[in-house]
Amino acid sequence: MPTVIALDVSLSMRRPVLGVLGTDSVQTEQLTRHHLAVQGINALLHYLQTNSKLEFVSLVVFSSLYEVICPFTRDYDSIRAKLQNIEECDKTCIETALHGVNNVIMAEWGNTTACQVILVTDGNPGVGTMSLGDSLNSLNVKRDNNPFPLPFPYPGKLSIVCIASQQDPGLAIGLPLYQRLIELAGSDSIVLIPEGQLTKNSVTNCFQKLAEANYVSFQGYLKCGHLGSRIFLSPPPMPHTKKTDFEILAGLTVSKTIEICGFISVADVGSPSAISRHLVLPLPTEKTPSMQGISLEEESDTEDNGDDGKIPSFCVLLHGALKVENMAALCLLNTDWYGFIYSWADTKKKSNLMLTLLEPGTDIIPWLGNLSNLGPIDAAINKSGEIGFPVRPSEKRSYSQNAPSWIRQVGLQSDIQKILRHARKLPEKTQNFYKELNRLRRAALSMGFVELLEGLASIFERECTLLPPNLNPDCTIQMGHVAEMLRKPYSRELKNNITPVRTKFHHAE
Repeated sequence: MPTVIALDVSLSMRRPVLGVLGTDSVQTEQLTRHHLAVQGINALLHYLQTNSKLEFVSLVVFSSLYEVICPFTRDYDSIRAKLQNIEECDKTCIETALHGVNNVIMAEWGNTTACQVILVTDGNPGVGTMSLGDSLNSLNVKRDNNPFPLPFPYPGKLSIVCIASQQDPGLAIGLPLYQRLIELAGSDSIVLIPEGQLTKNSVTNCFQKLAEANYVSFQGYLKCGHLGSRIFLSPPPMPHTKKTDFEILAGLTVSKTIEICGFISVADVGSPSAISRHLVLPLPTEKTPSMQGISLEEESDTEDNGDDGKIPSFCVLLHGALKVENMAALCLLNTDWYGFIYSWADTKKKSNLMLTLLEPGTDIIPWLGNLSNLGPIDAAINKSGEIGFPVRPSEKRSYSQNAPSWIRQVGLQSDIQKILRHARKLPEKTQNFYKELNRLRRAALSMGFVELLEGLASIFERECTLLPPNLNPDCTIQMGHVAEMLRKPYSRELKNNITPVRTKFHHAE
């Protein structure tokens, strides 16, 4: 899962810590808490580079303000390089740091992606009005414009690493406040302090412990009949908690053996509600009774064994088959818990094998019915030779309509620009103009985004004044009519459509 490292660069991080250069040297170097923090972060990056190289990491520094030093990247060397050129600033403000982290994650990943937040500080909670103590004391004060950043607006885990010895007086004041902070964050958040004396080794061990606890890779076995392969999933699936009307099922985990039950057309699968998506990557697999990989047979003694491209892989076979046939593999993750494996392309030239985890249960995709009742396709062929599966409802479902996607600002902008392009080509594009206009209006009303209607009306009025004189007069008339209708209560009803006004320039298509 994506990780944000928030590094404290306040003046207190520059306090010196004596460290011995070597056993045969009488000289000592002045190490600061900042140097030790950089050492620990480098140890964390080294662990990720070795064990979880697909993790996205961002580096944020903070004092009374925050700054994004490195946006989300998998290039850990670039983060290391920027760590060496960080300057100190003024005083510590933990609340500012958490606001900055939330802004970075929400802008890049939204509120559904699970993220790790690692806060590296010296254990000093700050002083004055911007201190952590002051922030926590004002939690009950109503803040309309600047609410406290915890709990996170996304599934997040907070890990606080204090670069301080356990006897540090500042830590004695700050530790209860940090404990309160992780209680607000929830989700197994922790506070870590180096054991023993404050040295390079103790700080490195602290970050190593953090990495081993938070970045455990998922390695399992993907089985299909007599074939199979060892795999690992990136990011590793998190334990899932399912809430029902009468009970809470906590700690549901994906089995180490994922078994493919059958194959189904991607068109029939559609876009069901899902928990998470994971990249499926193969691991070297030997052909044994428990690990039924594809054996090399006579090629096992050839010189090509050192080349990964020459080694048969069940995952490559499965990926190619699913991609060519446009199929998805229904797989059993655990008791009454299913998922789909399919070929997914992030670019036109590159595709990957992906696993989507569905909600636990057997009857969670309405158009497929109970998954435990699925069988061979021959059983779905009726007497006339037609396939009666999946069963299509007679009425059009809301989830089957092509609704606008406004997750990012550019999506809404492109929809409005599309309407304006049609408006400038009136009266020829009258039908397209009103079709897109009513589509946008219905989507805004469905989401409660009523302010968009007033905004559209203002845009059309402004466009009327900016149109070049060589355009058809119907452009001005129709846009003025639409601006007027958008402000009327009539347009606030979903069932009502805005229709064209009749002019001498308008003709029916």
